[in-house]
Amino acid sequence: MESKVFDYIGREQARQNTTVELIASENFVSDAVLRAVGSCLTNKYAEGYPAERVSGNRGRYYGGCEIVNDLEEYCCAMWKKVFHTDYHVNVQPHSGANANLAAYMSVLQPGDTILAMSLNNGGHLTHGSSVNFSGKLFDMKFYDVDAQGFIDFADVEQKAAEYKPRLILAGASAYSRVIDFARFAEIAKRVGAYFMVDMAHIAGLVAAGDHPSPFGLADIVTTTTHKTLRGPRGGMIFCRPELAKKVDSAVFPGTQGGPLEHVIAGKAVAAEEACTEEYREYIHAVVRNCRAMCGEFLRMGYDVVTGGTDNHLFLLDLTKTGLTGKAVQDELDRHGITLNKNCVPNETRSPQQTSGVRIGTAAMTTKGYKEADFIAVAHRIDAVLREMQQSET
Repeated sequence: MESKVFDYIGREQARQNTTVELIASENFVSDAVLRAVGSCLTNKYAEGYPAERVSGNRGRYYGGCEIVNDLEEYCCAMWKKVFHTDYHVNVQPHSGANANLAAYMSVLQPGDTILAMSLNNGGHLTHGSSVNFSGKLFDMKFYDVDAQGFIDFADVEQKAAEYKPRLILAGASAYSRVIDFARFAEIAKRVGAYFMVDMAHIAGLVAAGDHPSPFGLADIVTTTTHKTLRGPRGGMIFCRPELAKKVDSAVFPGTQGGPLEHVIAGKAVAAEEACTEEYREYIHAVVRNCRAMCGEFLRMGYDVVTGGTDNHLFLLDLTKTGLTGKAVQDELDRHGITLNKNCVPNETRSPQQTSGVRIGTAAMTTKGYKEADFIAVAHRIDAVLREMQQSET
């Protein structure tokens, strides 16, 4: 009997083939990544690390790991090459959230203070949301953005001095501007805090030189491998060499069991791809396309948080339209355009409704969209929003 599962997979493939995908955290992997993730490596248990990895490491807890040892070491070496870094790297985290949990646990104790960007200002769920492990385990303090939506460094400095956090976190899931990692590093050093960067969204831009690098400034850097890196869903942690043993121990056995070697294979393929000139040109196109689409919304009179974008995403503030992000997300779904509702700075609505939507250009750039295509989609979205407003009057 044929499994019904493949019917669901076929339907999802059809949806992806026919939808304009504007969710900033999504992308489309290559056939090579798909083959790696769907390979026989899914059958292999490999708790632990290659024995040579860290001084004192006891190696794997299972036999038959000779090949996955080589694979994992190769994956690590390739990601160092992508980011031109000598930082230690752990490629085992199952997700960005797992990477952040392990990163925190490597240098912090429950109850320690973290200074981060709040969800409403553009931060991620794992940056201290009260419903997430980060908000439950740690004493979270948040720095703000200014009236235009830019990081308020005067506020960062004031709160770092006041709260003396053990760790200062930079990085976001909905922030459209360049992040000044050097300034964060200076503040962290001044108050004796670890400096951590979550570059999950902008990692591809860092790799291609379209965003300043956190390497050499941050003590710990986490990222996902999907989004702009265009790899399989998963996470990674980079750290200064002196923190390697703490980070590895926090991943296994601290927060995870066996690594997903089939996904690590996909990560390695993505790293190979990210080292190519073709990939760098792709990222340059992602940024150009985002600026073009964002600029068109501004020309049509829409409010964009910070008034523009420097990366692969931007936020539309729908407050003056009277529409909620949730309503716009749902209506655009019906028109074959996929994006997500998102809080805006000084949000007045609940996270289930929101006053904004987040738009990203990485996925459709992978499909070959150029600036003119994104401008055309902006007008399609505008037509839907105008129709929604008319129906409410």
